[in-house]
This record gives sequence, structure tokens and C-alpha cells, in this order.
Amino acid sequence: MSGADPRVRAILKLAPVIPVFTPDNIDDAVQVAHALLRGGLPVIEVTLRTPNAMEAIKAMVEAVPDAVVGAGTVLDAKQLEQLKAAGGRFAVSPGATDRLYAAARDADLPFLPGVATSSELMRGLEYGLDTFKFFPAVQAGGAAMLSAWNGPFGDVRFCPTGGISAQTASQFLHLPNVLCVGGSWLTTRELLQARDWTKIQQLAREAAVLPG
Repeated sequence: MSGADPRVRAILKLAPVIPVFTPDNIDDAVQVAHALLRGGLPVIEVTLRTPNAMEAIKAMVEAVPDAVVGAGTVLDAKQLEQLKAAGGRFAVSPGATDRLYAAARDADLPFLPGVATSSELMRGLEYGLDTFKFFPAVQAGGAAMLSAWNGPFGDVRFCPTGGISAQTASQFLHLPNVLCVGGSWLTTRELLQARDWTKIQQLAREAAVLPG
């Protein structure tokens, strides 16, 4: 596993939860970043699922420089280039291909590829990585799967994402091979439509002290 990017684990160790946020409005995205940071969650994954997601990342980076803003749902080299140009600090993918691994290396961005099987994990190890997103976490076997992987892949660390809630996060966080979890419960569509930044900050404060 030589050649693993130490920046990836450094980012994942900043807080127990990485909020997974899908922006609809650029101004609101900045407010979300402020609320999450005030609540104690500095790392934010912005999914590239809306047309203005990359613009939102750029705005968040510029307005909230203390936040560590990256992109999720990264699927190709073009998105990696756009992310770097926008000032994004890391990239997360739901899976990974040979082409995407090569593009992430060329882009020189901390890269967290998604894995759901042992074979996908071993492919990532062959590329020199040692830290992965486990996705979709609950549907792919949950905490029991990660616990089983800790035997044959004892040096690997994970950020499980997908189906995790505030109530179930600790099931993952107590595992020795989990650095943090990703969760969308902090920025639900209902909270965003209500523009309830105070509630988002409160949820972030509660997530920031979740026990491992």
C-alpha cells in the first residue's frame, strides 16, 4: 500500500461525520457551509447531482475558507478538473474505474473511491490506496461487513456512506477501521426548503460529538 495519499486520512480524521449535501441554490449553499462549520463539522461533501453544484462548491470555498469542501458523485476526469479549478479540496466517487483512478492521480486531489465488494477493494489496493468510501454502506452489508473486512484488510480504513442516520452512525464509528461516516441527515430537503440554518447547526453540533 505504498504511495497512499496521507491527505485523505487527514481530512477524514477532522470530524466523525462528513455531511453529504446536494445544493439547489448557491446562496443557500454558503449558508449551509457556515452552519455546518459553526456546528463543528469542517468537512463537507457536495454531491455533483445538480447543475449548479460546481458553482456552489466555488462559492462555499470562497465564502467559508475554513471549511474543507469537496465533491461527491465524481464520475470522470472532467469533473476532477472542474473541482480543482473551483478550489475543491477532495473528491469522492460512488465506485471507481481504471480511468478514474488514473485521472485522480493526474489531478493530484485527495481521492476517496467507493467500494462495495472485496474485489473492488483489492483493485484499489493495487493502485496504492489504503482508504475508501464504503458505499452504499447499509445496503452493502453495514457494520457487519466492515467488521469482517478488518481481518483480511486490517490496514485499510473506511468512510461508510449510504443509509446511515444519527441513530445508527455509532454502529460504524466504534469499528477500528472506520475513520468517519458520511451522512445526509444534516441537510435534508425539508431543512433546506425551510432554510433552517439553526437546525442544521444544531444537528452538526450533535454529530460532531458522536462517540466512536
